[in-house]
Amino acid sequence: MSEESRFRRIRSFVRREGRLTTSQKAALDSLWPSFGLDLGTDALDFDKIFGRSVPRILEIGYGMGASLTTMAAASPGNDYIGIEVHRPGVGALLKSVQQQGLSNVRTFNADAIEVLENCIPVNSLDGLYLFFPDPWHKKRHHKRRIVQHAFLATLAGKLKTGGVLHMATDWEDYARQMMEVGSASSAFINQVGEGQFSPRPDYRPLTKFEQRGRRLGHGVWDLLFKRL
Repeated sequence: MSEESRFRRIRSFVRREGRLTTSQKAALDSLWPSFGLDLGTDALDFDKIFGRSVPRILEIGYGMGASLTTMAAASPGNDYIGIEVHRPGVGALLKSVQQQGLSNVRTFNADAIEVLENCIPVNSLDGLYLFFPDPWHKKRHHKRRIVQHAFLATLAGKLKTGGVLHMATDWEDYARQMMEVGSASSAFINQVGEGQFSPRPDYRPLTKFEQRGRRLGHGVWDLLFKRL
Protein backbone atom coordinates (compact mmCIF):
# COMPACT_ATOMS: atom_id res chain seq x y z
CA MET A 1 0.00 0.00 0.00
CA SER A 2 1.39 3.39 -0.98
CA GLU A 3 1.86 6.12 1.60
CA GLU A 4 -0.73 8.24 -0.21
CA SER A 5 -3.34 5.46 -0.20
CA ARG A 6 -2.67 4.75 3.47
CA PHE A 7 -2.98 8.46 4.28
CA ARG A 8 -6.34 8.77 2.55
CA ARG A 9 -7.76 5.98 4.75
CA ILE A 10 -6.77 7.64 8.04
CA ARG A 11 -9.20 10.34 9.15
CA SER A 12 -7.65 13.48 10.64
CA PHE A 13 -10.93 14.44 12.31
CA VAL A 14 -13.73 12.98 14.40
CA ARG A 15 -17.35 14.02 13.90
CA ARG A 16 -18.09 15.16 17.44
CA GLU A 17 -20.05 18.29 16.66
CA GLY A 18 -22.67 19.67 18.98
CA ARG A 19 -26.23 20.46 18.08
CA LEU A 20 -26.91 23.25 15.61
CA THR A 21 -28.28 26.40 17.19
CA THR A 22 -31.46 27.87 15.74
CA SER A 23 -29.53 30.72 14.10
CA GLN A 24 -26.89 28.36 12.65
CA LYS A 25 -29.56 26.12 11.14
CA ALA A 26 -31.37 29.14 9.72
CA ALA A 27 -28.15 30.38 8.14
CA LEU A 28 -27.47 26.96 6.60
CA ASP A 29 -30.99 26.69 5.23
CA SER A 30 -31.15 30.17 3.74
CA LEU A 31 -27.56 30.92 2.73
CA TRP A 32 -26.14 27.61 1.55
CA PRO A 33 -27.55 28.01 -2.00
CA SER A 34 -25.62 31.30 -2.35
CA PHE A 35 -22.41 30.57 -0.46
CA GLY A 36 -22.16 26.78 -0.18
CA LEU A 37 -20.08 24.56 -2.46
CA ASP A 38 -21.03 20.91 -2.85
CA LEU A 39 -18.54 18.08 -3.02
CA GLY A 40 -18.44 16.62 -6.52
CA THR A 41 -16.09 14.86 -8.87
CA ASP A 42 -15.14 17.77 -11.15
CA ALA A 43 -12.79 20.69 -10.52
CA LEU A 44 -14.71 23.91 -9.96
CA ASP A 45 -14.45 27.11 -12.01
CA PHE A 46 -13.86 29.73 -9.32
CA ASP A 47 -13.85 32.61 -11.82
CA LYS A 48 -17.42 31.63 -12.66
CA ILE A 49 -18.42 31.04 -9.03
CA PHE A 50 -17.13 34.41 -7.79
CA GLY A 51 -17.70 36.30 -11.01
CA ARG A 52 -14.15 37.66 -11.15
CA SER A 53 -10.49 36.66 -11.34
CA VAL A 54 -8.55 37.73 -8.23
CA PRO A 55 -6.16 36.10 -5.71
CA ARG A 56 -7.77 33.08 -4.06
CA ILE A 57 -7.11 31.79 -0.57
CA LEU A 58 -8.32 28.48 0.85
CA GLU A 59 -8.54 27.80 4.59
CA ILE A 60 -8.76 24.20 5.77
CA GLY A 61 -10.66 23.58 9.01
CA TYR A 62 -11.85 27.08 9.86
CA GLY A 63 -13.72 26.10 13.02
CA MET A 64 -16.44 28.67 13.67
CA GLY A 65 -15.18 30.86 10.85
CA ALA A 66 -13.97 33.89 12.80
CA SER A 67 -10.54 34.05 11.16
CA LEU A 68 -11.89 33.42 7.68
CA THR A 69 -14.53 36.15 7.80
CA THR A 70 -12.11 38.58 9.43
CA MET A 71 -9.60 38.06 6.61
CA ALA A 72 -12.31 38.29 3.95
CA ALA A 73 -13.61 41.57 5.39
CA ALA A 74 -10.08 43.01 5.63
CA SER A 75 -9.15 42.00 2.06
CA PRO A 76 -12.18 42.46 -0.22
CA GLY A 77 -9.88 42.18 -3.24
CA ASN A 78 -9.29 38.49 -2.47
CA ASP A 79 -11.67 35.56 -2.68
CA TYR A 80 -11.76 33.08 0.22
CA ILE A 81 -12.78 29.44 0.18
CA GLY A 82 -13.26 27.54 3.42
CA ILE A 83 -13.47 23.85 4.20
CA GLU A 84 -15.03 22.69 7.45
CA VAL A 85 -16.46 19.27 8.29
CA HIS A 86 -18.55 20.34 11.31
CA ARG A 87 -21.97 21.79 10.45
CA PRO A 88 -22.26 24.15 13.45
CA GLY A 89 -19.06 25.85 12.28
CA VAL A 90 -20.40 26.16 8.74
CA GLY A 91 -23.63 27.63 10.08
CA ALA A 92 -21.70 30.12 12.21
CA LEU A 93 -19.58 31.14 9.22
CA LEU A 94 -22.62 31.71 7.01
CA LYS A 95 -24.30 33.74 9.74
CA SER A 96 -21.20 35.95 9.99
CA VAL A 97 -21.00 36.29 6.20
CA GLN A 98 -24.55 37.62 6.16
CA GLN A 99 -24.04 39.95 9.12
CA GLN A 100 -20.91 41.47 7.57
CA GLY A 101 -22.33 41.63 4.06
CA LEU A 102 -19.45 39.61 2.57
CA SER A 103 -19.57 38.44 -1.04
CA ASN A 104 -16.04 37.03 -1.31
CA VAL A 105 -16.51 33.85 0.77
CA ARG A 106 -17.60 30.35 -0.22
CA THR A 107 -17.52 27.18 1.87
CA PHE A 108 -17.51 23.42 1.65
CA ASN A 109 -18.97 21.20 4.37
CA ALA A 110 -16.90 18.12 3.65
CA ASP A 111 -13.64 16.25 4.25
CA ALA A 112 -10.74 18.47 3.17
CA ILE A 113 -8.88 15.60 1.48
CA GLU A 114 -11.88 14.77 -0.70
CA VAL A 115 -12.40 18.44 -1.59
CA LEU A 116 -8.76 18.93 -2.52
CA GLU A 117 -8.61 15.81 -4.64
CA ASN A 118 -11.91 16.33 -6.47
CA CYS A 119 -12.91 19.99 -6.50
CA ILE A 120 -9.88 22.31 -6.38
CA PRO A 121 -8.22 22.93 -9.77
CA VAL A 122 -4.46 22.52 -10.10
CA ASN A 123 -2.37 25.69 -9.82
CA SER A 124 -5.44 27.70 -8.79
CA LEU A 125 -4.66 29.03 -5.30
CA ASP A 126 -2.51 31.93 -4.14
CA GLY A 127 -2.66 30.85 -0.50
CA LEU A 128 -3.47 27.77 1.55
CA TYR A 129 -4.03 28.25 5.27
CA LEU A 130 -4.11 25.60 7.99
CA PHE A 131 -4.54 27.27 11.38
CA PHE A 132 -4.50 25.21 14.58
CA PRO A 133 -5.42 21.77 13.19
CA ASP A 134 -6.29 19.01 15.65
CA PRO A 135 -2.91 18.15 17.26
CA TRP A 136 -3.82 14.56 18.13
CA HIS A 137 -1.47 15.02 21.05
CA LYS A 138 -1.17 11.36 22.11
CA LYS A 139 1.79 9.76 20.37
CA ARG A 140 -0.21 6.77 19.21
CA HIS A 141 -2.55 9.18 17.40
CA HIS A 142 0.14 11.18 15.57
CA LYS A 143 -0.63 9.20 12.41
CA ARG A 144 -3.99 11.03 12.34
CA ARG A 145 -2.39 14.46 12.07
CA ILE A 146 -3.29 16.00 8.75
CA VAL A 147 0.21 17.36 8.07
CA GLN A 148 1.99 14.42 6.46
CA HIS A 149 4.21 14.12 3.37
CA ALA A 150 1.34 12.95 1.14
CA PHE A 151 -0.82 15.86 2.30
CA LEU A 152 1.79 18.46 1.35
CA ALA A 153 2.21 16.80 -2.03
CA THR A 154 -1.52 17.27 -2.60
CA LEU A 155 -1.38 20.91 -1.49
CA ALA A 156 1.58 21.65 -3.73
CA GLY A 157 -0.45 20.70 -6.80
CA LYS A 158 -3.19 23.19 -5.93
CA LEU A 159 -0.97 26.22 -5.29
CA LYS A 160 0.32 28.50 -8.01
CA THR A 161 4.06 29.01 -8.28
CA GLY A 162 4.88 31.54 -5.56
CA GLY A 163 1.72 30.68 -3.61
CA VAL A 164 2.04 30.41 0.16
CA LEU A 165 1.26 27.53 2.49
CA HIS A 166 0.72 29.01 5.95
CA MET A 167 0.42 26.65 8.92
CA ALA A 168 0.05 27.58 12.58
CA THR A 169 -0.15 25.50 15.75
CA ASP A 170 0.13 25.93 19.51
CA TRP A 171 1.61 22.43 19.99
CA GLU A 172 5.41 22.57 19.87
CA ASP A 173 5.96 18.97 18.80
CA TYR A 174 3.39 19.39 16.01
CA ALA A 175 5.21 22.56 14.95
CA ARG A 176 8.41 20.52 14.70
CA GLN A 177 6.60 17.90 12.63
CA MET A 178 5.21 20.60 10.33
CA MET A 179 8.70 22.02 9.91
CA GLU A 180 10.16 18.60 9.17
CA VAL A 181 7.51 17.73 6.58
CA GLY A 182 7.60 21.14 4.92
CA SER A 183 11.39 21.24 4.80
CA ALA A 184 11.53 17.76 3.26
CA SER A 185 9.28 18.73 0.35
CA SER A 186 11.03 19.67 -2.88
CA ALA A 187 7.94 21.66 -3.87
CA PHE A 188 8.33 24.27 -1.10
CA ILE A 189 10.89 26.62 0.39
CA ASN A 190 10.69 28.20 3.83
CA GLN A 191 9.97 31.90 3.29
CA VAL A 192 11.92 33.07 6.33
CA GLY A 193 14.88 30.69 6.10
CA GLU A 194 15.57 27.00 6.43
CA GLY A 195 14.25 25.61 9.73
CA GLN A 196 12.92 28.98 10.84
CA PHE A 197 9.49 29.79 12.24
CA SER A 198 7.83 33.02 11.16
CA PRO A 199 6.41 35.89 13.21
CA ARG A 200 2.62 35.95 12.91
CA PRO A 201 1.78 37.77 9.66
CA ASP A 202 -0.60 40.70 10.07
CA TYR A 203 -3.24 39.02 7.92
CA ARG A 204 -3.67 36.11 10.34
CA PRO A 205 -6.15 37.26 12.99
CA LEU A 206 -5.20 36.83 16.63
CA THR A 207 -8.00 34.61 17.93
CA LYS A 208 -9.52 34.67 21.41
CA PHE A 209 -8.21 31.14 21.88
CA GLU A 210 -4.70 32.28 21.01
CA GLN A 211 -4.91 35.34 23.25
CA ARG A 212 -5.95 33.14 26.16
CA GLY A 213 -3.08 30.78 25.43
CA ARG A 214 -0.59 33.63 25.40
CA ARG A 215 -1.78 34.76 28.81
CA LEU A 216 -1.14 31.22 30.05
CA GLY A 217 2.33 31.23 28.55
CA HIS A 218 1.55 28.94 25.64
CA GLY A 219 3.60 29.34 22.47
CA VAL A 220 2.27 29.64 18.93
CA TRP A 221 4.32 28.70 15.89
CA ASP A 222 3.69 30.01 12.36
CA LEU A 223 5.26 28.35 9.33
CA LEU A 224 5.27 29.92 5.86
CA PHE A 225 6.34 27.84 2.88
CA LYS A 226 6.39 29.19 -0.68
CA ARG A 227 5.54 27.01 -3.68
CA LEU A 228 8.52 26.64 -5.98
